[in-house]
Amino acid sequence: MKNRITNILPGGIGEELGIEKGDVLLSINGTEVKDIIDYNFLLADEYLEVEIEKPDGEIWVYEIEKEYHEDLGIEFEASIMDKAISCSNKCMFCFIDQLPKGMRETLYFKDDDSRLSFLQGNFVTLTNMKDEDIDRIIRYRISPINISVHTTNPELRVKMLSNRFAGNIYPRLVKLAEAGIEMNTQIVVVPGVNNGEELERTVEDLYKLYPSIQNIAAVPVGITKHREGLQKLDIFNKETARAEIENVKKLQEKYIKEIGTPFVRLSDEFYVLAKIDLPEGNFYDNYEQLEDGVGVIRLLRDTIDRDLDILNQNLKGHFSIVTGVSAYNEIKNVSEKIMKKNQNIKIDVFKITNEFFGETITVSGLLTGQDIINQTKNKISSKYLIMADNMFRKGYELGNIKERVMLDDLKIKNIEQELGVKVIVCDYTGEDLIKLINEHCEEA
Repeated sequence: MKNRITNILPGGIGEELGIEKGDVLLSINGTEVKDIIDYNFLLADEYLEVEIEKPDGEIWVYEIEKEYHEDLGIEFEASIMDKAISCSNKCMFCFIDQLPKGMRETLYFKDDDSRLSFLQGNFVTLTNMKDEDIDRIIRYRISPINISVHTTNPELRVKMLSNRFAGNIYPRLVKLAEAGIEMNTQIVVVPGVNNGEELERTVEDLYKLYPSIQNIAAVPVGITKHREGLQKLDIFNKETARAEIENVKKLQEKYIKEIGTPFVRLSDEFYVLAKIDLPEGNFYDNYEQLEDGVGVIRLLRDTIDRDLDILNQNLKGHFSIVTGVSAYNEIKNVSEKIMKKNQNIKIDVFKITNEFFGETITVSGLLTGQDIINQTKNKISSKYLIMADNMFRKGYELGNIKERVMLDDLKIKNIEQELGVKVIVCDYTGEDLIKLINEHCEEA
C-alpha cells in the first residue's frame, strides 16, 4: 500500500512516539502526502501534526515538535512512496527496447520520473510531465534535476522520441532556468540524426541557459544485436568519432574563454573510438559526469599516478580484473604500473567481449555475469577477482534488493561460485584500487 511504513529507525521520533511497522502515513499538517517529495517538503516545519492510519483502520494524529533538520526516523515500502512514472516515449535509440527477451521484469520498466532524478540521479525527458508537474518542481525547489535533451530542435526531438509532445523541451528548460532550478543535461548522439550541426545547435541553445544548465554530457548511441523491428541506426567509428570531437572542441574552447569551463563534454567512448587521447584532468572540473562515462579514464590515470606511493611494498598478492573492450588497454596499463611498483603483486586482466548484447557494446558498465563467467572459467588462477562498481545495477530498478545484481540477474555469489574466486568491487579511482589491493594482500 502507498505510504506504508516498513521500518522504524532506532532512536528516532517515530520509535519514540510508538509509530509501528505496517502503519500508513496519510497527511502532515493537513496536507495529503502523495509521495516522497511531499513528505520531504512538509517535513521541514518544526511543528507537525502527522496523521497515521493503523492496520485496523483507526486514525491517529501525532503532534510533534522537532528541529528543522530532523526527520521522523521512518522508512517506507517504496523509495518514492508511489509507483514510478513510466516513460511514454518510443526513442529511436532506447536501450531497453534493445534488451533480449526473458530478463527480469523490472529491467523492461522505463522510468521517466523527476522524483527519481532528484533522489537517485536518473535522467528524465520532461515529455511525460504536465505543466503542473513543472510547477511542482519549481515550488518544491527540486534541484538539481538531470534532463535528457538529445536535441532542442522541436521537430527532430518529436522524431527522435516518437512523442508528439517532445518538441516543447526548450520552453520548459527556460521556465526552470528562470526559476533558478539547476539542471544537468545529457545528449545521446546518433550519427546522421542529431550530430554535427544539430549537436552544435543544441549545445549553443543550452549554453544560453548557463549557469542554470550546469553542464552537458554527450554520449554515443549504443546499439545491441537485439534490434528486431527497430529503426536502423548507424554507430560511431574512428573517423566519425574524430569529426565529432573536432566539431565540439571549437565550442569547448569558446566556452573555456568565456566561463572557464568547457560546459559540454564528450564521454570517454568517443576518444577511445577515435584513438585520441583524453583531455587533461582540469578539463573535467570535479568529475561530475562520471555516471555518463565522462572522464572515467582520466580520473583513473591521475589517481593511480597520484596514489601509487600508498601501495604497500611489503605485501604480495595475486588478482584478476575483468573489463570491457573499450577500457581494456587502460586497465592493462594501470595494472602494469602497480606491478612495476611492487613486483610481488601479480594482476591478470581479462578483456570481456559483450556476447550478450553484441560486440558493438564495449563499455564495462553493460557487461553481464554470464559473459564474465563464460570467458574466464578455468582461466582465473588468482584468489580475488576485481570488478568495477558500475557493472552492478543501482537505484529504483532494484527495489529493496540490497545485493549487487548484474544486468542478467546474476549476483556476486553466483560469480564467486562459478569461478571459485572472491569478488572485490572497486569504484572509479586508482586510490580505491590500490587500497583494496593493500587490504587483500599478505606479507611478502
